[in-house]
Amino acid sequence: MPAPASPDSRNAVALQELLLESAEAVRAVLAGQSLTEVLAQVPAAYRAGTQALSFYAMRRLGEARAVRGLLVPRTPPEPLAEGLLLVSLCLLLPVPAGAAGVPAYPPHTVVDQAVRAAASMTRLAPFKGLVNGCLRGFLREHDSLMARVVKQVEGRWNHPQWWVDRLRAAYPDNWQDILTAANEPPPMTLRVNARRASREQVLQAFADARIGARPAGASGVMLDAPRPVTQLPGFEAGWWSVQDAGAQLAAPLLEVRDGMRVLDACAAPGGKTAHLLEMADLDLTALDADARRLQRVGANLERLGLLPAPASGRQVLLRAGDATQPDGWWDGRPFDAILADVPCTASGIVRRHPDIRWLRRADDVGRTAALQTRIADALWPLVAAGGRLLYVTCSVFPQEGERQAAAFAARHADAVRLPAPGQLLPCGPATVGGLQHDGFFYALFAKAG
Repeated sequence: MPAPASPDSRNAVALQELLLESAEAVRAVLAGQSLTEVLAQVPAAYRAGTQALSFYAMRRLGEARAVRGLLVPRTPPEPLAEGLLLVSLCLLLPVPAGAAGVPAYPPHTVVDQAVRAAASMTRLAPFKGLVNGCLRGFLREHDSLMARVVKQVEGRWNHPQWWVDRLRAAYPDNWQDILTAANEPPPMTLRVNARRASREQVLQAFADARIGARPAGASGVMLDAPRPVTQLPGFEAGWWSVQDAGAQLAAPLLEVRDGMRVLDACAAPGGKTAHLLEMADLDLTALDADARRLQRVGANLERLGLLPAPASGRQVLLRAGDATQPDGWWDGRPFDAILADVPCTASGIVRRHPDIRWLRRADDVGRTAALQTRIADALWPLVAAGGRLLYVTCSVFPQEGERQAAAFAARHADAVRLPAPGQLLPCGPATVGGLQHDGFFYALFAKAG
């Protein structure tokens, strides 16, 4: 998190650098690049601060773009100057009551450091006056400008209009709550690895380290405040993994038992793979189209102590392959259970990845839905008679959820739909019992016979 209000001179200089790094992150996202990829290239000394500013900017980008459009109707020809303006405006926007994760700087510091940032780079120097005039203009006309901003859909909800329109049509009674929750920073939730520790053991270790945490769900722990994983007891020992409470529902639905043959399709980064192996001794295949991401799956399983010993008779295979083309990787033996956590728009996890809303386009929903159909249909013949297939997406759009599940059942006469959570909507801190989770869809099918 960046410096608090009233930073000293060293923090003021750091803010100038953070503004430049965050401006580049915003520029990259608007050009179609993932924020995760951009942040990985930020120098280590600036990464935490840049992430805090960039995430905040993504959550308020609609407002900032609306303000910029009112003050500077033409987009600056230099995309980095646009990024600097947007990040700086986000830091000057009024903060809603009770908002969390807000980088706090005095307005005069923001203006001063933004102007200095522009002056420090040859490509930005010509826009120094524009940055100064725009930011000071906002401070002067702040109330009247914000009154106009909230009348714009993107400015009011900080999501693209097509996204808002889809949610309004799908959830006429609570679309506003979904959008509000999406703009709140998510909690940090862990799943305890039952093979290495108990939840009571983890909670006691956290209490001893004066880290606030409480139980969440069947085997989860929710922190009072997020922290780097390496600062938490038990990380290296494999006591737990970071996993949203909603995602922790997946593995138990398959009711795996020792000796079962299981496929985790689209497995990376491996959270659900690990959960399955924590629950039973399985012959498991983790499949993913990206061989590099499979390396991360292997590293996670090794840290958690879930890779079987050679003498155990069990196998955990990491296979790079296309889930729509089983002939390229399947050995012909049916699986007792298949987890199909299929690619989707990720519209249910935008509070955790706030850049997603700006990266997606309206026609992406149809494209991902078509791919989901191909994957589900290709995997169904691989399920043994009496076996199960769990269809999962981290989406809130019905085209990727209930419509997909209903169409699958209609296409496959031998698919028996079993009880499952269905559509989970993202919920904020006001949820009953404090169990917060992202947006997911679950549909469970058994193969007749």
